[in-house]
Amino acid sequence: MGMAARDRTILLTPGDPAGIGPEIARAALSEASLDPEFRYELVGGDCAAFTPGRPSPEGARFALQAMEEAAARCLDGRAAAVVTGPIHKARMYEIGFDFPGQTEFFADRAGVRDFAMLLTGGGLTVALVTVHVPLRRALQFLRTREIVRVGMLLAAHVRAGKPRGARVAVAGLNPHAGEDGKMGREEIELIGPAVETLRAAWSPRGVEISGPHAPDTVFWQARRGAYDAVLCMYHDQGLIPLKTVGFEEGVNVTLGLPFVRTSPDHGTAFELAGKGEASPASMVAAIREATRLVRLRERLAAEGTL
Repeated sequence: MGMAARDRTILLTPGDPAGIGPEIARAALSEASLDPEFRYELVGGDCAAFTPGRPSPEGARFALQAMEEAAARCLDGRAAAVVTGPIHKARMYEIGFDFPGQTEFFADRAGVRDFAMLLTGGGLTVALVTVHVPLRRALQFLRTREIVRVGMLLAAHVRAGKPRGARVAVAGLNPHAGEDGKMGREEIELIGPAVETLRAAWSPRGVEISGPHAPDTVFWQARRGAYDAVLCMYHDQGLIPLKTVGFEEGVNVTLGLPFVRTSPDHGTAFELAGKGEASPASMVAAIREATRLVRLRERLAAEGTL
């Protein structure tokens, strides 16, 4: 599917105005190393009316309004990407926000059902099969078809940036990837069949899919360059290693959208808001990743492969 011509504007949303989002967005916009061929704009209006560190329903409505504006502008071509500041989900739920997070919100506004969460930073890139659900429920939700669905999105993402020789590792669920069924049969019954399906689909297109790998070693191998990305079975499986090695540079990317959406991989940090202590590093990384992905989409569209 070709990509329509878009304004080269990168939108930033402040997130909850009582959190660190507004200040790290302003700090990031003053970063001299941002790509000068893009225009950057903070949407949503003036955050000065909100008290740092004190979330409120009014602040949640402010955050949602900025998200709605950004989604509309990205969808009608008035922006190329959105970089979202962190929201406070409890306050959002109080005003009727009916999504687990911003990933699901933007997918809904785009009319997309086939989407996934990817995070990158510290030399690791991970995608998650199950996301914001309790661990017990994550195990119930783990299905071969979902592993394949998210794996397809991840493989396409990795191949777009590395057309030849891309490598994706699929993590196992259990210790030592189940040890041939001695410590769980999910690798045999769920994950292994998904790996075979993904391998059949992507090997002819230059993406090597392997696994299931022992989760306690696969991230070390990926960070040393053996793999370009790891497909993870649940939230903390991927996020603990990534945040350990790249906490201040972690970036969240939503796969499957018709526009680019990234965000810093941290929360509202109300305890730091207004004190000038919050680091904008992850926001800067999210902006840089957004511009990189927009450029990549432009190239693929010009080649007719998007």
